[in-house]
Amino acid sequence: MAEKKKINLNRVDIPKQEPLARAKNFNEVALGYAEEQALEEASRCLECAKPLCKGGCPVNVDIPEFIKAVCDQDMPEAVRILKSKNSLPGICGRVCPQESQCEGVCALSKKGASIAIGRLERYVADWERAHPEVTERQKERIKLNGKSIAVVGSGPASLTCAADLAKLGYEVTMLEALHVAGGVLMYGIPEFRLPKHIVQGEVDYVKSLGVEIKLDHVVGKIATVDEILGNGYDAVFLAPGAGAPMFLNLEGENLSGIYSANEFLTRTNLMKAYLFPEYDTPIKVGRRVAVVGGGNVAMDASRCALRLGAEEVYIIYRRSKAELPARAEERDNAEEEGVIFRLLTNPKRFIGDEKGKVKAIELYEMELGEPDESGRRRPVAKPGTDFVMEIDAAISALGTRPNPIIPSTTKGLEITRFGTIKTDELTGRTSKAGVWCGGDMATGAATVISAMGAGKRAAADIDAYFKG
Repeated sequence: MAEKKKINLNRVDIPKQEPLARAKNFNEVALGYAEEQALEEASRCLECAKPLCKGGCPVNVDIPEFIKAVCDQDMPEAVRILKSKNSLPGICGRVCPQESQCEGVCALSKKGASIAIGRLERYVADWERAHPEVTERQKERIKLNGKSIAVVGSGPASLTCAADLAKLGYEVTMLEALHVAGGVLMYGIPEFRLPKHIVQGEVDYVKSLGVEIKLDHVVGKIATVDEILGNGYDAVFLAPGAGAPMFLNLEGENLSGIYSANEFLTRTNLMKAYLFPEYDTPIKVGRRVAVVGGGNVAMDASRCALRLGAEEVYIIYRRSKAELPARAEERDNAEEEGVIFRLLTNPKRFIGDEKGKVKAIELYEMELGEPDESGRRRPVAKPGTDFVMEIDAAISALGTRPNPIIPSTTKGLEITRFGTIKTDELTGRTSKAGVWCGGDMATGAATVISAMGAGKRAAADIDAYFKG
């Protein structure tokens, strides 16, 4: 009888920069697995007969198969398996919330730590980037089918949809409003979490499939959706993201020194404020910064503020640590780097100096009451707990909503009360014939991988539509 495989219940830790060092630079925090570490982690896989991890992946990656290829040290095969379902593995391996998806349903998680699927995905993607000839050899020759598709936006939903359609033989043109492709992957996620050369590499791969990318092309201004459809395109996939910031609507919010997280991160990441004066986009954060919000964007903004020179950075969040919506990994990284969490605290107003610059924020304490419609306990103000905290800058990280430019210029497109485009979540179809939608424009701000899943489903449905 074969000896039963002994499984290590503890996952292999990924090397990281030390907290005090990394809080002063924009280099990637997680350094990735070395070969020995990847092989050790891959060997933990149980090779389940009915792997639940596949069902937990929004893009249906063949997870046990690519992990077995890593175990067998057959890296070209690991690349082939991974990229057959996921065109952006270098991105997903870094920012996808695997803990609540594929890793969350891993059979090992019932007894110990789940397989580090995301870290292994990153390992394979990084190996592929160092061996580009492998991907080039594996590319199949694509025969065009005579149909042209316009993809609006170049974020994760658009890149995924465009890549899948190109592989199916469609002529795809991507229309991007900014001067760089990548969407939120470029402007919203900091360099230390997702290096821009990784994103550019994934964009270049999609282009290599035959996808044309037109930059500085604002749909709704340069051309409407109807004009695109009337200009030789057989269908349109809308995924321009949700780039319009939400605000607190508090007294003093228009003072100088108060940023939306969207502006702050765009200036820092896309416009390279962290490399000032090499790039001419300065951001003055001063000594003390308050970040209002508790999601991943708040963690990103707070950690950027530290790296831009702030001595004290505070997360202001109205619920407790248990309710923080940010990934535990990002919250822990922020804490390790010195971000201070002022929990069960809410802003009341901003206070400015005689020059119109913010100098303080008035706050009050909260306590948790009964659960609200989200299932989380509702924060309730505690009377008489107001206090003032001096600050030099503030960042509002409350989320984003879709820009109304496309809905307002497109007849027959049904909109929800949240300003998103009403979309069939299984197919991506909208109320307008020939138009599909996915990502944050359909759901509101969500994860990179959920946007990719929407792009994948839309591509499959567009193909089914044209095949009758």
